[in-house]
Amino acid sequence: MNLSLEYKIREPKVILDKNPLLLLLHGYGSNEEDLFSFASELPDNYYIISARAPYDLQYGAYAWYAINFDADQNKFSDNEQARTSRDVIASFIDELVANYPIDANNVTLIGFSQGSILSYATALSYPEKIQRVVAMSGYFNEEIIKEGFENNNFKNLKIFASHGTVDQVIPIEWARRTPAILEKLNIPVVYKEYPVGHGVAPQNFFDFKNWLSL
Repeated sequence: MNLSLEYKIREPKVILDKNPLLLLLHGYGSNEEDLFSFASELPDNYYIISARAPYDLQYGAYAWYAINFDADQNKFSDNEQARTSRDVIASFIDELVANYPIDANNVTLIGFSQGSILSYATALSYPEKIQRVVAMSGYFNEEIIKEGFENNNFKNLKIFASHGTVDQVIPIEWARRTPAILEKLNIPVVYKEYPVGHGVAPQNFFDFKNWLSL
């Protein structure tokens, strides 16, 4: 099947007429193998699909958008590429629903770092396609969300956000702003912090799995 993104898939072990989908979005400089290593720990009734980001950084490393540095080592995100990736993810969800018996009303994005930033952007731009987001070690970047997103209907969307308190890549302050933004949009959000750096604590994994089963 020639879909817009390369991916790895674990078919559900419990087959329903239509199964829910967990779509995993990795971080900058990683690939689809990374979060797929969680697959065996995730619930049996889901299609688990781990997508590979479209921009090739070489040697098995990929990105959803470029991060550039200036002479003073300030970081700049390529928002144009991020917006393109956001739309590619939305199309990819449509392709998966068309090609596999996936329940289009039960789609969850699980993103880490850059994948988490893209999960927010895709879900808030296309809330009709996504019901839940697990956003780990990321933050809400309004600049890469579709214009006018505030007027979207978010009644079926809910979010689990988490961050490490000693994250050296994405400052915890950035993540702490997110719940208030989501609450203003009336999107239910669970926000948790863990005493780790830029990674997924075992407790974080346990908590979001619990949240998925609610």
